[in-house]
Amino acid sequence: MQGGLATVNIVALIPAFNPSDELVPYVRELSSQISQMVIVNDGSYAEYRAVFAQLKDIPGVILLEHAVNLGKGAALKNGLNYIACHFPTAAGIVTIDADGQHLIDDALAVSKALLHSPDHLIVGARNFGSNVPFRSKFGNIFTRYSFRALTGIKMNDTQSGLRAIPMDLVPSLLKIVANGYEFELDMLVTAHRQGWGILECPIVTVYINNNKSSHFRPVRDSFRIYFVLFRFSIIAILSAILDYTVFISMYYLVVKSVMGCLITSRLISTAFNYFNVKRYAFHSKGSHSKTLPKYVLLAVSSTVLAYTMIIGLITLFNMHVVLAKLISEMIMFLLNFFVQRDFIFRRTQR
Repeated sequence: MQGGLATVNIVALIPAFNPSDELVPYVRELSSQISQMVIVNDGSYAEYRAVFAQLKDIPGVILLEHAVNLGKGAALKNGLNYIACHFPTAAGIVTIDADGQHLIDDALAVSKALLHSPDHLIVGARNFGSNVPFRSKFGNIFTRYSFRALTGIKMNDTQSGLRAIPMDLVPSLLKIVANGYEFELDMLVTAHRQGWGILECPIVTVYINNNKSSHFRPVRDSFRIYFVLFRFSIIAILSAILDYTVFISMYYLVVKSVMGCLITSRLISTAFNYFNVKRYAFHSKGSHSKTLPKYVLLAVSSTVLAYTMIIGLITLFNMHVVLAKLISEMIMFLLNFFVQRDFIFRRTQR
């Protein structure tokens, strides 16, 4: 086993819901390496009281309890808040799942990675090989590529519960609204927004009894997580709807001029999109003097390109203007998103 962290200011946090008896020896062994631990009983059933009673008797363990099951995110936030209040000088917090999937050596590894890179959120990354249950592999692959497409963050394991969190990042995490499994994905997004680096630390992939002890519900919880990803595009979609509505309304009610309608609709939707995307989608703190000129250049370029595509579709394929407009806007939607994410509202690292 790697050298202990008992003398290092790292606090372990374990959210637990109906844990098996195996959690007791695990925590007992971990306590010899990490001297301070907070375990959150997230409304476990009455028959699990004996397990938590044993955990509470282990030196260095602090037990927090929820009267009812509030969700993994709520349990993590409760523990993070407690540690931030009672151990404010700690270097960070290592979160560990209660289902036995995280080896103690790996918990120590991500903790040490944080000590070496204190300005990063450390994530224990699993290797999703052939021995991984299908539901876990599918969920991770889908989320991984969706997350990469919408945020630009390249990660192999977005759902790992083994993480080392810098103490200075905790206040931002406590403001996250999510209380379920989606909290962990929100954690990555928040860290990225705040300018923290994200490092992955390779860990052993462990699935006990085909991961039957996990309380993750593949369908329900996956959709909740994926919704977190797609909310970044909500404002862009609303802008596109506004643009499309103004364009069609003007074309049929005012003047049948593609260029005139396109310029008017673009001016209105651009103003709406810029201020809302800057504030709510990308949470950019860049000054308008830096972001606005680049955004205007993008808006002008996209308008010219959209006009060219619309005229091209009408001329070459005799396509109806409404359909041509829809196709061009779908293409411009994706292009604008990536340009705004990577060049206009890109956040610099800490």
